[in-house]
Amino acid sequence: MDDYILSHSEQELDYLHELWRATHLQTLHGHMTSGHLQGRLLKMLVEMIRPQRVLEVGTFSGYSALCIAEGLPDGGHLWTYEINDEMEDFTRKWLENSPYNDRITFIIGDAIREAPKLNLVFDMAFLDGDKRTYVETYEAVLPIVRQGGFLLADNTLWDGHVTDSAYDRDRQTQGIRRFNDHVAADSRTEQVILPIRDGLTLIRKK
Repeated sequence: MDDYILSHSEQELDYLHELWRATHLQTLHGHMTSGHLQGRLLKMLVEMIRPQRVLEVGTFSGYSALCIAEGLPDGGHLWTYEINDEMEDFTRKWLENSPYNDRITFIIGDAIREAPKLNLVFDMAFLDGDKRTYVETYEAVLPIVRQGGFLLADNTLWDGHVTDSAYDRDRQTQGIRRFNDHVAADSRTEQVILPIRDGLTLIRKK
């Protein structure tokens, strides 16, 4: 079924496929990269929302950033934060050599503390950072997203661990569960979880 879905979805750019391969070969956590299906979905959502300013929390190798940038309208820009400075050399090279370098500002730092200092209002945000602090990230980002804007949160089904009692003591699972409960109870937003890949929550700020 996965092969069928991919063969009937828009193909990823050759550059993105090369990045996907390099991420798996040269980093310890290649499975964390967004990949073909989610990347095409991110691009299409950006094309639907047509944001001028996008914030990404958690760049990793840059795959999702490039997909977001690919979908941006003219004049659109992405600010993407990665807290792990060990990824900087790998990721910066791939972003700077891409066709979308002029649409991306790549920052090494903690988005929870640093993104509000940009003094910008965003149309869209993609959350894909530390799962243990997803609620804190959400609360830092929501005030700088415009009314009617969107937040996308990745990994919100966490490989099914959110409903598996065997992971009750796992801090990342706890963080995702806490986030899902927090967003579901938040009257400031409306939300829906898509069971794509590892779970993607679409959140609209009222």
